[in-house]
Amino acid sequence: MPDSMAKQLAGKTALVTGAGRGIGQGIAVVLASRGAAIAVSDITEAACAETVALIKSNGGSAIATVADVTSQDSMNAATERVLSEFGHMDIAVANAGVIGAPGYEDRLTYTEADWEMTYRVNVKGLSHTADAVIPHMKERRAGRIIVIASHGGRPPRGIKQRPGTVSMPYSTSKAAAIQFAHALAIDLALHNINVNCVCPGTLWTPMWEKIAVNTVRHDPALSGLKPRDVFARAIKASTPLGRGQTPEDIGRVVAFFASDDASEITGQALNVNGGAVMS
Repeated sequence: MPDSMAKQLAGKTALVTGAGRGIGQGIAVVLASRGAAIAVSDITEAACAETVALIKSNGGSAIATVADVTSQDSMNAATERVLSEFGHMDIAVANAGVIGAPGYEDRLTYTEADWEMTYRVNVKGLSHTADAVIPHMKERRAGRIIVIASHGGRPPRGIKQRPGTVSMPYSTSKAAAIQFAHALAIDLALHNINVNCVCPGTLWTPMWEKIAVNTVRHDPALSGLKPRDVFARAIKASTPLGRGQTPEDIGRVVAFFASDDASEITGQALNVNGGAVMS
């Protein structure tokens, strides 16, 4: 990595929710590699430990910040921990998310629990994270809030989909996340706080593996395929660049939004999806 890139976020502190694995871990690792001190936030200490160790093994600075995004008190406490440890917070990445309620990978249709869980984590979790950090950022008249949504929150691509699919609450929640970022950007602009949104495409993560297992279980035509084969077929069918994204791909875009290079960018939602959705 060029020296200028390695120093891109030197002296900055970032809170990343849902950073124990998957996209959140990739974001945390990239931000740390660019010089930021990272508060790795997840729902348990064990979930945070791997990412903290990974960052430290590469010479970065990180602490574990156990928090539940569905609780405002929990997110307030996490923010206070970060401020106590580092003295300031420059970047907040609202990444924590779920596809549905426990057991979603075994269902074809959504349940009331799926709507409840995706709303609590994917929507209210964003407001709890933002509301926890905004007072500090307003006081400093500086800050970057980056919302992780999904290209699944964009308008449908004309793909024929059976009504009632288990993914509907998830897609709806991610559309809400995009709108939340737009509205928050307007609200915070006068305080010199930038708010942007990243919409990942299709990544091989523990979440996607569960989706693949569910797909094979309920589609006889896919019988015998391994989850990675299902993933590869999905990429080939939907992505012009012909490859899935990685957590680090998302992390690099987050690092850009967090950097001085993006000082005049706010209220934007950027697809990082190989061209699968163009908007």
